[in-house]
Amino acid sequence: MRVGVTGSRGLLGTTLVPLWRRAGADVVGWDVEDFDVRDAALVRRVIGAARPEVVIHAAAYTAVDRAESEPELAMAVNRDGTANVCRACADAGARVVYVSTDYVFDGRATAPIPPDARRSPLGAYARGKAEGEAAVERSAGPWTILRTAWVFGPGGGNFVDTVRKAAAEGRALSVVSDQVGAPTSTRLVAEGLWALARREAAGHWHLTASGAASWFEVARAVYAAAGADPGLVAPCSTAEAARAAPRPAYSVLDCGATRTALGVSLPPWEKHVMAYVRAGRVPGLGLIEGEGEAA
Repeated sequence: MRVGVTGSRGLLGTTLVPLWRRAGADVVGWDVEDFDVRDAALVRRVIGAARPEVVIHAAAYTAVDRAESEPELAMAVNRDGTANVCRACADAGARVVYVSTDYVFDGRATAPIPPDARRSPLGAYARGKAEGEAAVERSAGPWTILRTAWVFGPGGGNFVDTVRKAAAEGRALSVVSDQVGAPTSTRLVAEGLWALARREAAGHWHLTASGAASWFEVARAVYAAAGADPGLVAPCSTAEAARAAPRPAYSVLDCGATRTALGVSLPPWEKHVMAYVRAGRVPGLGLIEGEGEAA
């Protein structure tokens, strides 16, 4: 399988690219140094030259709070850039697989959110990702949208690494206790994408670890796994945290259809968080033959 990956040196791409290569895929990775997704002509030229069968579009503007002060840039990358990638993929005869987010929902749900739920984004980053999904849905070529949430791994800044550093330093933290979701490893997302791409799975899919917790509960679990005192983590409200961008209060995604399609049980979030904090690696799911654990 010939695969292109945008955002190849980002949080997800850092895990996905080498993992898929070890699995036998012919992967071409692109990051911002290779092309700016806002440059439609360049995107078309680069993707066309690579002749991929599938493009994993993971590149995005992800500075959630900063997006509130530069919404035009966030929209240009997440909506217009995605539309450019979709047009290039359609021209090249490639399936576009768009990596999206729980932020396209407003967080008012009280039960796991199904893939066909109506989008209702709250902030500038969220609106850009929702518009990116809409651009994919309008694509002239085959497409897949995979939403995930609360992603962590070795490829870039993320909550688990931030808290692990604080635990190693023995610092006290205040962490919001009124936002609920499921921390999800890049390994889980990369393997799930592999299985969906090989099946040419169309439409909307959700993929996270199983279970649910607040950020406060996750932080305490990280401290415990790091051998630090969980009592150093105190709860606070979203209002008290006073972040620039609104966050969905409830980000638990219904992954039932994905679980059935992949034929695997999704691991509880605690399993991958504990493994990552303690050893810097998480167990594989068995969706990629010959792959046991991630480095």
